[in-house]
Amino acid sequence: MNTNSEEIEKSALGKLYLVSTPIGNLEDISYRAVSVLNSVDHILAEDTRKSKILLSHYKIATACSSYHDHNKTKVTPVLVERLVGGEDMALITDAGTPGISDPAFFLVREALKQNVQIHAIPGPTALISALVVSGLPTDRFVFEGFLPVKKGRKKRLEALIHEPELLFFTNPPIVF
Repeated sequence: MNTNSEEIEKSALGKLYLVSTPIGNLEDISYRAVSVLNSVDHILAEDTRKSKILLSHYKIATACSSYHDHNKTKVTPVLVERLVGGEDMALITDAGTPGISDPAFFLVREALKQNVQIHAIPGPTALISALVVSGLPTDRFVFEGFLPVKKGRKKRLEALIHEPELLFFTNPPIVF
Protein backbone atom coordinates (compact mmCIF):
# COMPACT_ATOMS: atom_id res chain seq x y z
CA MET A 1 0.00 0.00 0.00
CA ASN A 2 1.38 3.39 -1.03
CA THR A 3 1.36 5.91 1.84
CA ASN A 4 2.71 8.82 -0.17
CA SER A 5 1.58 11.90 1.79
CA GLU A 6 0.66 13.77 -1.41
CA GLU A 7 -1.58 10.88 -2.47
CA ILE A 8 -3.25 10.78 0.96
CA GLU A 9 -3.79 14.54 0.86
CA LYS A 10 -5.42 14.37 -2.61
CA SER A 11 -7.71 11.53 -1.61
CA ALA A 12 -8.88 13.56 1.41
CA LEU A 13 -10.08 16.42 -0.80
CA GLY A 14 -13.77 16.74 -1.46
CA LYS A 15 -15.22 16.90 -4.96
CA LEU A 16 -17.24 19.65 -6.60
CA TYR A 17 -20.02 18.52 -8.92
CA LEU A 18 -21.56 20.93 -11.44
CA VAL A 19 -25.02 19.41 -11.81
CA SER A 20 -27.25 20.40 -14.72
CA THR A 21 -30.89 20.91 -13.80
CA PRO A 22 -34.11 20.95 -15.84
CA ILE A 23 -34.87 24.02 -17.93
CA GLY A 24 -38.64 23.70 -17.72
CA ASN A 25 -39.91 20.18 -17.09
CA LEU A 26 -38.80 18.76 -13.72
CA GLU A 27 -38.48 15.33 -15.32
CA ASP A 28 -35.67 16.53 -17.58
CA ILE A 29 -32.96 15.50 -15.12
CA SER A 30 -30.63 12.53 -15.32
CA TYR A 31 -30.59 9.61 -12.88
CA ARG A 32 -26.94 10.47 -12.24
CA ALA A 33 -27.83 14.07 -11.32
CA VAL A 34 -30.41 12.91 -8.76
CA SER A 35 -27.93 10.37 -7.38
CA VAL A 36 -25.21 13.01 -6.98
CA LEU A 37 -27.61 15.49 -5.33
CA ASN A 38 -28.60 12.78 -2.85
CA SER A 39 -25.02 11.72 -2.08
CA VAL A 40 -23.09 14.98 -1.65
CA ASP A 41 -22.64 16.65 1.72
CA HIS A 42 -24.00 20.00 0.57
CA ILE A 43 -25.80 21.61 -2.38
CA LEU A 44 -25.08 25.16 -3.52
CA ALA A 45 -27.95 26.80 -5.38
CA GLU A 46 -28.37 30.01 -7.33
CA ASP A 47 -31.78 30.57 -5.73
CA THR A 48 -32.67 28.14 -2.93
CA ARG A 49 -36.38 28.94 -3.26
CA LYS A 50 -36.43 27.75 -6.87
CA SER A 51 -34.10 24.84 -6.17
CA LYS A 52 -36.30 23.60 -3.30
CA ILE A 53 -39.03 22.85 -5.87
CA LEU A 54 -36.69 20.47 -7.73
CA LEU A 55 -35.19 18.99 -4.57
CA SER A 56 -38.60 18.43 -3.02
CA HIS A 57 -39.91 16.79 -6.21
CA TYR A 58 -37.12 14.20 -6.01
CA LYS A 59 -37.22 13.94 -2.20
CA ILE A 60 -33.63 15.16 -1.92
CA ALA A 61 -32.97 16.18 1.69
CA THR A 62 -29.34 17.29 1.29
CA ALA A 63 -28.55 20.60 3.02
CA CYS A 64 -28.70 23.53 0.61
CA SER A 65 -27.42 27.10 0.68
CA SER A 66 -27.14 30.04 -1.74
CA TYR A 67 -24.30 30.65 -4.15
CA HIS A 68 -24.83 33.54 -6.58
CA ASP A 69 -23.25 36.69 -8.03
CA HIS A 70 -23.99 38.74 -4.92
CA ASN A 71 -22.31 36.43 -2.39
CA LYS A 72 -19.64 34.62 -4.44
CA THR A 73 -16.74 36.79 -3.27
CA LYS A 74 -17.63 36.36 0.39
CA VAL A 75 -18.49 32.64 0.48
CA THR A 76 -16.09 31.14 -2.08
CA PRO A 77 -13.06 31.00 0.29
CA VAL A 78 -15.19 29.25 2.94
CA LEU A 79 -16.57 26.77 0.40
CA VAL A 80 -13.11 25.97 -0.97
CA GLU A 81 -11.86 25.41 2.57
CA ARG A 82 -14.71 22.95 3.12
CA LEU A 83 -13.90 21.16 -0.16
CA VAL A 84 -10.22 20.94 0.80
CA GLY A 85 -11.39 19.55 4.14
CA GLY A 86 -13.11 16.64 2.39
CA GLU A 87 -16.69 17.79 1.85
CA ASP A 88 -18.34 16.88 -1.45
CA MET A 89 -20.58 19.60 -2.89
CA ALA A 90 -22.92 20.00 -5.82
CA LEU A 91 -23.50 23.34 -7.50
CA ILE A 92 -26.81 23.83 -9.30
CA THR A 93 -28.31 26.77 -11.13
CA ASP A 94 -31.96 27.78 -11.50
CA ALA A 95 -32.16 26.02 -14.85
CA GLY A 96 -29.55 24.41 -17.08
CA THR A 97 -25.83 23.96 -16.62
CA PRO A 98 -23.79 25.72 -13.94
CA GLY A 99 -21.04 27.82 -15.45
CA ILE A 100 -23.10 29.12 -18.35
CA SER A 101 -24.05 32.74 -17.63
CA ASP A 102 -23.68 32.36 -13.86
CA PRO A 103 -20.86 32.61 -11.28
CA ALA A 104 -19.92 28.92 -11.17
CA PHE A 105 -16.60 29.65 -12.88
CA PHE A 106 -15.57 31.71 -9.85
CA LEU A 107 -15.87 28.75 -7.47
CA VAL A 108 -14.44 26.29 -10.01
CA ARG A 109 -11.36 28.45 -10.58
CA GLU A 110 -10.63 28.73 -6.85
CA ALA A 111 -11.28 25.03 -6.22
CA LEU A 112 -8.93 24.05 -9.06
CA LYS A 113 -6.17 26.14 -7.46
CA GLN A 114 -6.45 23.77 -4.47
CA ASN A 115 -6.47 20.62 -6.67
CA VAL A 116 -10.13 19.88 -5.93
CA GLN A 117 -11.63 17.55 -8.52
CA ILE A 118 -14.44 19.09 -10.58
CA HIS A 119 -17.05 16.84 -12.18
CA ALA A 120 -19.64 18.02 -14.71
CA ILE A 121 -22.96 16.18 -14.62
CA PRO A 122 -24.48 16.97 -18.04
CA GLY A 123 -28.11 17.62 -18.73
CA PRO A 124 -30.48 19.86 -20.62
CA THR A 125 -29.30 23.19 -21.99
CA ALA A 126 -31.58 25.90 -23.34
CA LEU A 127 -29.03 26.86 -26.00
CA ILE A 128 -28.77 23.43 -27.62
CA SER A 129 -32.51 22.78 -27.29
CA ALA A 130 -33.30 26.09 -29.01
CA LEU A 131 -30.72 25.43 -31.70
CA VAL A 132 -31.91 21.95 -32.68
CA VAL A 133 -35.58 22.95 -32.97
CA SER A 134 -34.88 26.20 -34.85
CA GLY A 135 -34.57 24.70 -38.30
CA LEU A 136 -31.40 26.76 -38.72
CA PRO A 137 -28.01 25.23 -39.60
CA THR A 138 -26.51 23.66 -36.48
CA ASP A 139 -22.95 23.08 -37.63
CA ARG A 140 -21.58 26.48 -36.48
CA PHE A 141 -22.86 29.06 -34.02
CA VAL A 142 -21.63 31.65 -31.53
CA PHE A 143 -22.86 31.96 -27.94
CA GLU A 144 -22.54 35.54 -26.69
CA GLY A 145 -24.14 35.13 -23.25
CA PHE A 146 -25.47 38.32 -21.69
CA LEU A 147 -25.12 41.57 -23.57
CA PRO A 148 -24.21 44.64 -21.53
CA VAL A 149 -27.36 46.03 -19.93
CA LYS A 150 -27.03 49.60 -21.21
CA LYS A 151 -23.54 50.99 -21.51
CA GLY A 152 -21.68 49.10 -24.20
CA ARG A 153 -24.67 47.19 -25.62
CA LYS A 154 -24.82 49.15 -28.87
CA LYS A 155 -21.05 48.94 -29.30
CA ARG A 156 -21.08 45.15 -28.74
CA LEU A 157 -23.93 44.65 -31.23
CA GLU A 158 -22.12 46.80 -33.80
CA ALA A 159 -19.02 44.66 -33.33
CA LEU A 160 -21.08 41.55 -34.06
CA ILE A 161 -22.93 42.89 -37.11
CA HIS A 162 -20.60 41.15 -39.57
CA GLU A 163 -20.36 37.87 -37.62
CA PRO A 164 -21.23 35.21 -40.23
CA GLU A 165 -22.29 32.56 -37.74
CA LEU A 166 -25.63 32.14 -36.02
CA LEU A 167 -25.63 34.20 -32.80
CA PHE A 168 -27.23 33.23 -29.50
CA PHE A 169 -27.70 35.62 -26.58
CA THR A 170 -28.81 34.95 -23.01
CA ASN A 171 -30.70 38.27 -22.81
CA PRO A 172 -34.39 38.55 -23.58
CA PRO A 173 -35.18 39.73 -27.12
CA ILE A 174 -34.02 43.23 -27.97
CA VAL A 175 -36.38 45.56 -29.80
CA PHE A 176 -34.81 48.08 -32.18
